Amino acid sequence: MSNDYIHSSEQPGEEPDKNSETKGSSLVDKIQQLGQTNVPQLGLDSKIHCLTIIGQIEGHMQLPPQNKTTKYEHVIPQIVAIEQNPKIEGLLVVLNTVGGDVEAGLAISEMLASISKPTVSLVLGGGHSIGVPIAVSCDHSFIAETATMTIHPVRLTGLVIGVPQTFEYLDKMQERVVNFVMKNSNISEEKFKELMFSKGNLTRDIGTNVVGADAVKYGLIDEVGGVGQAIKKLHELMEERNIHGESERLLQ
Repeated sequence: MSNDYIHSSEQPGEEPDKNSETKGSSLVDKIQQLGQTNVPQLGLDSKIHCLTIIGQIEGHMQLPPQNKTTKYEHVIPQIVAIEQNPKIEGLLVVLNTVGGDVEAGLAISEMLASISKPTVSLVLGGGHSIGVPIAVSCDHSFIAETATMTIHPVRLTGLVIGVPQTFEYLDKMQERVVNFVMKNSNISEEKFKELMFSKGNLTRDIGTNVVGADAVKYGLIDEVGGVGQAIKKLHELMEERNIHGESERLLQ
C-alpha cells in the first residue's frame, strides 16, 4: 500500500492533508508490524478482543522476511494490555500456525493461561507443534472440523552437541510441554505421549496428525466448532464472570 494510493482522493492542486497522511502511515505500519488493523464491529465498543496466532511463531531468532510469523515481542505486550484494559471483558484466540520456537510458544501459553478474564481459543486450519499448548491454554477450546494438530517430540535445528547434557535438556523441555498440556486439557499423559511418539502416522517422522473430532475425542480440545460457537461460548463465560463478580460485591 503506497502513499499515492492513500491520497488518491485528493483533487489536483490541493494541499495534502497532513493528518490524513499521518493516519495512513500509522495504519500501514500497524498492518506491516502486527498483521492486523481495526475492523468494523457490531457495536461501537466491543468487549471482546481477537488475538491471532498465525504462521510460524518467532522466538529469539528472526525468521526470513518471506515467512508469515507471529512475533512474541508483539503478542506479549498485547496480552498485558488486554489484562489491564477494563473495556475488554473477553479474549478470543484464533490459531492457524505451524508451530515454531518452543520457549516463545510456552511463554505465550503461560500468559494466556494466567489471564483473569474469560478466554476461548479456536483452531482454524492448523494448530501444530508448539501451537498445541497455546490452543489448550484458554478456558475453553474449539477446533474446526477440518483443522489439524500435529503432536510430535521437541526438535532442535542447527548444531547439536552430542553429550548427555544436551539430551537431558531436550527431555526437560519436552516435559515442560507435556506437563502444560496435561494441566490445561483433559487428555491423559499416556495418550498424549502415545500420539507424540507414534511411528508411521507421519511419513518419515515421529508423531501424530490429529484432525478435528479426534482432538475432541482424545480430550485435547473441548469442542468442534467455528467462530459463531466460539464467540457464543465466550459471551457465556463473560456473563458468568459478571454474575459471580456482582455476587461477591453484594456479599461484601
